[in-house]
Amino acid sequence: MYVFMKLQQHGGASLSSSGEREALEGRNSRRWRGEAGRARRGQPPSPAAPEDALCAIAVVGHGCPLYPRLPGRDCSGRTLQSDDAVETTADRDAEGRSPASHQLGHRSDGPACTPVQRALLELTVPLETLQAVKGRMMQAMREGLSRQTHARANVRMLPTYICSTPDGTEKGDLLVVELCQSHVRTLWVTLLGDGNQSPQVMYKIFSMPGDITQGKGEALFDFIAQCVCQFLAGIGSPQHRVPLGFVFPFSCRQTRLDKAELISWSKGFSCSDVEGKDVVQLLQAAINKQELCHVDVVALMNDTVGTMMTCGMGGGPCEVALIVDTGTNSCFMAEAQQVEMAEETSGRMCVNTEWGCFGDDGTLSDILTPYDQRVDQESSNPGEKRFEKLVGSLYLGEIVRHALITLAAEKVLFAGSNVAVLRTKDVLKSQQVLEIIDSEEGMTKARRALEVLGLRPSERDCCRVQQICRAVVSRAAALCAAGLAAILSHMCQSRELERLVVNVGVDGELYRGYTRFKEILQSVTGLLAPECTVTLLPSVDGTGRGAAMVTAVALRLAAHRREVDQLLAPLRLSRADLERVQALMRQEMELGLGRESNANASVRMLPTYVRGTPDGTERGEFLALDLGGTNFRVLVVRVGQDGIRMASEIYIIPTAIMQGSGEALFDHIMECIMDFQMKQALMEQVLPLGFTFSFPCQQLGLDKAVLLCWTKGFNASGCVGQDVVQLLREAAQRKQHLGLKVVAVVNDTVGTMMACGYDDPNCEIGLIVGTGTNACYMEEMRNVGTVEGEQGRMCINMEWGAFGDNGCLDGFFTNYDRLVDEKTINAGKQRFEKLISGMYLGEIVRHVLLALVEKQLLFRGKACPKLQTRDIFQTKFLSTIEIDGLALWKVRAILEDLELQASFEDSVLVREVCQTVSLRAAQLCAAGLAAVVEKMRENRGLAQLAVTVGVDGTLYKMHPRFSQHLQQMLRDLAPNCTVTFLQSEDGSGKGAALVAAVACRGTEP
Repeated sequence: MYVFMKLQQHGGASLSSSGEREALEGRNSRRWRGEAGRARRGQPPSPAAPEDALCAIAVVGHGCPLYPRLPGRDCSGRTLQSDDAVETTADRDAEGRSPASHQLGHRSDGPACTPVQRALLELTVPLETLQAVKGRMMQAMREGLSRQTHARANVRMLPTYICSTPDGTEKGDLLVVELCQSHVRTLWVTLLGDGNQSPQVMYKIFSMPGDITQGKGEALFDFIAQCVCQFLAGIGSPQHRVPLGFVFPFSCRQTRLDKAELISWSKGFSCSDVEGKDVVQLLQAAINKQELCHVDVVALMNDTVGTMMTCGMGGGPCEVALIVDTGTNSCFMAEAQQVEMAEETSGRMCVNTEWGCFGDDGTLSDILTPYDQRVDQESSNPGEKRFEKLVGSLYLGEIVRHALITLAAEKVLFAGSNVAVLRTKDVLKSQQVLEIIDSEEGMTKARRALEVLGLRPSERDCCRVQQICRAVVSRAAALCAAGLAAILSHMCQSRELERLVVNVGVDGELYRGYTRFKEILQSVTGLLAPECTVTLLPSVDGTGRGAAMVTAVALRLAAHRREVDQLLAPLRLSRADLERVQALMRQEMELGLGRESNANASVRMLPTYVRGTPDGTERGEFLALDLGGTNFRVLVVRVGQDGIRMASEIYIIPTAIMQGSGEALFDHIMECIMDFQMKQALMEQVLPLGFTFSFPCQQLGLDKAVLLCWTKGFNASGCVGQDVVQLLREAAQRKQHLGLKVVAVVNDTVGTMMACGYDDPNCEIGLIVGTGTNACYMEEMRNVGTVEGEQGRMCINMEWGAFGDNGCLDGFFTNYDRLVDEKTINAGKQRFEKLISGMYLGEIVRHVLLALVEKQLLFRGKACPKLQTRDIFQTKFLSTIEIDGLALWKVRAILEDLELQASFEDSVLVREVCQTVSLRAAQLCAAGLAAVVEKMRENRGLAQLAVTVGVDGTLYKMHPRFSQHLQQMLRDLAPNCTVTFLQSEDGSGKGAALVAAVACRGTEP
C-alpha cells in the first residue's frame, strides 16, 4: 500500500487513525501492490481493481488524490461544462447514475483501469516498496562506508573531513567562492561570535563565458581567481590573511578538508586536465598568479554540506542535509569509525552520500516505469544517476512528457491535436510541472503551457495532465523520503539510540517550489523511520553562508586543535623518550642487583628465594592467603594429577583497620583464616600455607620478609621494618590457633608468574598492572649480589613501582603528574607506579580536563565544581570511554553522571584525553618490560629470546586497548625477543599455593 488519507471536505488531507489505516492496509495493500506491479509490466489490470479502491489512494499531506474522483469533474471536484465533459445531467439514468460505459474504469468486458489510471498506478510507489527501497539504500550506504566494498559501491559515501557543526562561537572575516552552472559567486561574510544570528554578507555575481565550461581547466580556475581579485578590490582589498571556502558542486574524493580530487564532471562541465587532480591546489595556484598571496583556500565542500552547516547556525545543530534541485544529494554526520575510507577514528565526520547514483546497479528496476526508461535512454549518461533521474527536477518534466506521449498515443489526451511537438526533448520544463500542480492556478497554468506547444487541450486534458504532474512530483518526494529514512535509521542504529531527534536542512527547487513536497517528505519519512523525530529546516543560502560556516568551523577547530595538542604534548612520548626510559630501567636494575649499590637504587630488585617454577609434579593440599588491597582472600588449593581445584572466600578489610595498628590488622587477618578453616572443616589439619603479601618487602628467606613500606592506601602502624610472617604467627598465638604453617611469603607478582608457570613452563616473568604495578623475573644467581650463591636462578621481585623515586625520571613527569603526586599519602614515592597504575590514571585525566576547562577548550570554559573533587574521575571510566565503537551518547552519559554538561565535541575531547593518558601508561610499562627481557636475553647469551609473561591486574585485563599498546611497543623496543603474554587466573591465590607446593616438593625425600 501507499499512504492512506482522510479526504476532508475542504480538500485537505490528514493521516487516518491507526485503526482505520490498519483496516485499509489489511484489505487493500496486497491488491494495490499487485495492480501497481501489473501496470508497470504492461499487463491488464485484475478484475478486482474497482474504481473506489483506486480513488482511495492519496499522498500524505496532499489535498487531492492521485486519481480522479469522478468522471466529468476536474481535480477540484467541479463539474465540467465544456463539450469535453464525459457526461451531462441528461446522460444519467433514473437514479442519477452514469451509464456503465462512462463510469471510471468500467468497460463492457468487466472492470478495468483506464490508460490514465494505469499511468497513475505506474507512478505510484507502494509503502511496502518504499520500505524495500529504504533497506536497499541502507545496504548501499554500508557498502560505500566499507573499505572493502567502497570501490564498487553506487552510493559513494565520500568523507568530507568536516568533523563538527557550528557552535555559535565562530567569528571573523571569511571569503567564499561558489562555482555555479553559469556564473561564479563571491561572498564576504563576517561572523560576530553571537551564535551566528546576524552574519554580515556582501556578494557579487560574475557571469561565466559560455565556452569556459568546455575548455581547459586552467582557464576555468584562472577565471575564478580573477573574480576573487576583482571582488576583493571592490570591497577594499584587505591585506590580512583571508581564509577562503570553495563551493565546488561536483563529485570529489577528499583526503583532507583542503584536498580533493575531482572524480568526474557533471552538469554540463567537461574542462580538460582537471579530473583526478586536486581542485583546491588548482584554485590556490590560480589565486597566487593573481598575487593574492594572503588568500588561503582552507576548505572545499559541495552545496549539500553547505546546506547542513547553514541550517545549524541557529538553534540546535543540524546533522543531515538534503538537496532536491536539478540534481539531488544528501549528507549527514556519521560515526567516524564507520567511515573506513578516512583515517579519523574518533568523533563524527560529515559524509557526502552522492546518492544520485543509487540504483545504477539495477536495485531500482522494480520501480522504474517505461517513462523513466525513455528519459534515461535520451540522457547524456544512460544507465547512470538512476535515483537522481527519478527525483531531480532536471528530469521531472521529461518523465511527464513521456507519460503524455503514451497517453496521447492511446487517444485519451489531446484529441484532434497534433502531438508531434511532445516528441521534442525538454519541451516541457520542470518549472512548468511545478506550476501545474498548484491547486489554485494549476489548471490555468496547464492550459497555457499546453497551448504554447500548439496543443488544444480540453479541461479534462488539463485535469489529467495535472494529475500526472502531481504523481511524478509526489513519487519524487516519497523516494526522497525513503532515502532520508535510510540515513536516519542508519544514524539511530550506529549511535545505539532508541530514538533519534535530529534537524535536517533541506534546499532545492522542488522543496521550495512545491508546498506539498515538504508535507509528503515529512509524513512518509515518519512512516518509514518511526524511531526518528525529524525537523525539516529550510536552508538560507546554503552554498554561500553555509560555505562560510564550514570555513569558520574549520578555522575554529584548527585553533582548538593547536591548543589541545600543546596541552597534551607533555603526555605524548616519542620513540626516543621510551628508549631512554628503557635504558634508565636497565641502569636501575643493575644498581639494585649490586651488593654495594642496592641501597641507592630506586628499583630494589629484591630476592624472593623462589628458585624454581612448577614442573607438574606438585601434589597435595595447601592454604593460600592473598593480601593486596581492601579485599583479603583465604583459599584452599588442591593440586592433583588431574589439575588444580580451589575453594575460597573474600573478606573485607575496613579502612579503620588498614590505617590502624599492625596488631589489629593481623588479628583481623587471623580471624578471617580461622573462619574459613571452620567453614571448610580444616581446623584439625595443618596444611602448608603460601602468603601473598603484595607490598614492598625485603625477603630474607622464603618464609621471612621485612616490610619496607606500605602502599595502596595501607598505613598500619608498627609493621614497617618487621617480618610480616612473624607478625602473622604472633597473631595466631594471640588467637590460640596453633595449626598455622607458613612455608612461603610472596607478592602477587611472583604468585602470578608461578600460577602461569603451572600452565606454561616457559613463563619466567610476572607482571601486575592493576591498582598498582610491579614485575618479577628469573635472574641468574651469579648476577644477584645481595644473596650468596652462583648456581641456578632466583626470582627477583623488582618493585619497579618506585622506579624514578631517585629523580632519574623527573624529565618525564608532567605538571599533571606532580599535581597527582602531591595529594597522595606517599608523595615523592612510587613515582613510576603513579604514571602507570589504575589507582592514578583517572586523577591524571581529571587534572588534564581541568586544564582544558581553564583554557576554555572544554565544556565551553564553564566552571565544573564536581570536577574539582579528587578521585571523582575513576580509572574505570577510561576503560569504558575507550571501548571501540562506544556510542558518544554513552560517553556523554558518563560525564553527565559526574554533573558535567558535555557537548558532542566535549565527549570526543574527553575520549582523546583518556586515550592519551592510557597510551602513555602502556608505553612506559612496555619500556620497563623491554629492559627486563633484553637483560634476560643477554644473560643467557641468546640471539633471540622466547619467553612468556604471566600477567594480571584489572587495568591490563579490563582496559580495551592497554594490552594491545603494551605488546606493540614491546615488539618495537625489544625486536630480538619473542614475548608471549598469558593472563593469570588467580595468580595471587593459586600462585601462592604453588610457591608452597614447589617449596614442599624440594624438601621431600
